[in-house]
Amino acid sequence: MQLTGWSAYGLGSVLLYSFVQGEIPPGLIEGEIFQISFYIVSTHILRVLIKRGNWISLPLGTLILRIVLSIIILSFSNYVFLLGVSFQLDTLNRQDFLPINAIISIIAPLIMYFLWSLIYMTIHYFQWYKKSLEYQAAFNEIELNYLKSQLNPHFIFNALNSIRALVDEDPRKSKEAITQLSNILRNSLILDKKRLISFSDEMRTVSDYLALETIRFEERLQTEYDLHPESSLYNVPPMMIQTLVENGIKHGISNLTAGGTIGISTDIDDRKLIIQIKNSGNYKNGAQVGRNGTGTGLVNTKKRLELIYGDAASFKICNIEQNTVLTEITIPETF
Repeated sequence: MQLTGWSAYGLGSVLLYSFVQGEIPPGLIEGEIFQISFYIVSTHILRVLIKRGNWISLPLGTLILRIVLSIIILSFSNYVFLLGVSFQLDTLNRQDFLPINAIISIIAPLIMYFLWSLIYMTIHYFQWYKKSLEYQAAFNEIELNYLKSQLNPHFIFNALNSIRALVDEDPRKSKEAITQLSNILRNSLILDKKRLISFSDEMRTVSDYLALETIRFEERLQTEYDLHPESSLYNVPPMMIQTLVENGIKHGISNLTAGGTIGISTDIDDRKLIIQIKNSGNYKNGAQVGRNGTGTGLVNTKKRLELIYGDAASFKICNIEQNTVLTEITIPETF
């Protein structure tokens, strides 16, 4: 880019001068070659200083000051260099030392150095910005994988506790529970490798989980479904709905002597999938009221939504009735 840009500038200068004057005076081409060579060398030195000093990361005021001082020094050096070239080519005359001519001879390269700096810093900034986005994307992916890895141990621990409670009480139901757990684990091992999965795949895991919990809670747990027919067209983060359902059971229904109901419903509004999970219980001061605490499920859910969708997704949890907690996720359409 240096060679091409400055060579094009030198060729254009020669053609423009010959067009205006009608001829190419002796020494013009040689002088222009020396001029372009100096531009290439001097801007290359400036480029090295910018990269080694990491000027792009400096505060804007400091960066501008360094650029201005650099191009002033280079412009004056360019003027002295051209005087030496004119002397060697025997084209030097008294007018070259007049103040007005000296100022013009310094301002002209000053403008060129300024344009070069502007172009170079713009290109360099966008390269730096692209690299920073790549680093941020890699960091987000690592953090997302970490959050996903937190979900599985938490879920397995609760599921094994459910099975342990059934082993002595009802061996037949414990076998059914083990079958349900194996289905969930098989699905989670496959789906956890993906950033997003279909809503239908996620609901199969949720159904298996609720079937497992129904064996544990028996008549204390009632389930309801009201799903929009087009919900299957959307993608959701794996294990996210299951985590929220688990949260509703663990922190809500399990704390109620008579048990309660957990319902899952979906709707589509403005091409966004709205997922609502309602469970018996109470939500107060940022936590579902109960002896089990809040855990990491809600925190992870919010963080995952932020990492994957940014501001396009939303999450809320609140009381909607005297003894009902609503957890709602809004997810944009993805392709």
